[in-house]
Amino acid sequence: MSQNFLHELAELKPISLEQMSGIKLMNRLDNKYVANRTQLARLLKMVKDSYFVQELNGKRISPYRTVYFDTVGDTMYMDHHNGRADRIKVRVRTYEDSNLTFLEVKHKNNKGRTDKKRIKVDGIDHWNDVNECEQFVKKYAHVGIGDISAKLMNHFDRITLVNYAKTERLTIDLNLQFDNSQNGCHKEMGDIVIIELKRDGHVYSPVRKYLYDLRIMPMGFSKYCIGRAVTDEHLKQNRFKTRIRTINKIKSKR
Repeated sequence: MSQNFLHELAELKPISLEQMSGIKLMNRLDNKYVANRTQLARLLKMVKDSYFVQELNGKRISPYRTVYFDTVGDTMYMDHHNGRADRIKVRVRTYEDSNLTFLEVKHKNNKGRTDKKRIKVDGIDHWNDVNECEQFVKKYAHVGIGDISAKLMNHFDRITLVNYAKTERLTIDLNLQFDNSQNGCHKEMGDIVIIELKRDGHVYSPVRKYLYDLRIMPMGFSKYCIGRAVTDEHLKQNRFKTRIRTINKIKSKR
């Protein structure tokens, strides 16, 4: 792991998981940005007097593991690829530091708002063991468990920032890796950093000016769709090609 941002990360004041319990933002507006680690170091230096960093058991960087599911015809991938505004993602995510795993359904509506529903499960390998999971997927994703299968796994490390007013969260994902569940292809995203601003409505966001000053512009980045595209050259991906080229340019930007 590159060390160029760790000093700046250590300068931020900590906030505990318990202190963050009131700002889950399960129904929210999301804005994503793509940067590299050099830009991340500059951003952390800029926000040190206005943002907390989540700290769990003395750690400020937490590992995540996610499996994404889709239909035989890749309905969820194709809905995103084809520009459908109202779309669904089904995944099982493990928060490795806390050893918690959730079955999650993310629904993005045509107004740009994301609504996430989740239930706790015993682990990635046991996501469909109980009838409750079947009912959950049917209710929120409108498919049966038997209609979907694993398509992609990803691993990444996450830094979570919270502004002092506690009106928003900023998640910063790095060390992103993809493993295609269908063909076994493995891809690593190198220095790429995915920044996601999550807020409940159009509240003032201090970090947006800092991002603009660093020329880090909003850009859609679906971990599921980009992961599928870069690990399966045979999958339809016309609408993602320009984005993937831009991501590759950002890797080397300084």
